Amino acid sequence: MSSIVPDLAAVQKLAANHKGPVVMINLLKYRDKAKSEEGTGADAYNRYGAAVMPMLAARGARIVWSGRPAAVLVGTEADRWDAVALVEYPSVQAFIEMATSAEYQKIHHHREAGLERTALIACSPMSFQPESR
Repeated sequence: MSSIVPDLAAVQKLAANHKGPVVMINLLKYRDKAKSEEGTGADAYNRYGAAVMPMLAARGARIVWSGRPAAVLVGTEADRWDAVALVEYPSVQAFIEMATSAEYQKIHHHREAGLERTALIACSPMSFQPESR
């Protein structure tokens, strides 16, 4: 299985245990040259990004934040990424519906062509409470 495709068992476990909105942290490392496509990995990923935006909107999802990491202050060379994106979905089911749709399957090849590696981390909201004394 490609390291670019989410692990089915992990997605099923998330769907069974998570309620409400979910924020996906996308850590992206581009290929120098796109695999089986023209241009760089970033070019291929940008084609994917342009095509996925309407799919996100149609499911009530949105990009919360995206950017380029400036420096790794704690970590190793393996922690260097080219881009980070936080995408909020109204539910895990909305993410699954998009990722399994025929429309999404038609564009996913751009993501695979562009990414050397990636991490996709599903996050639940959490409130930080000050310690009471």
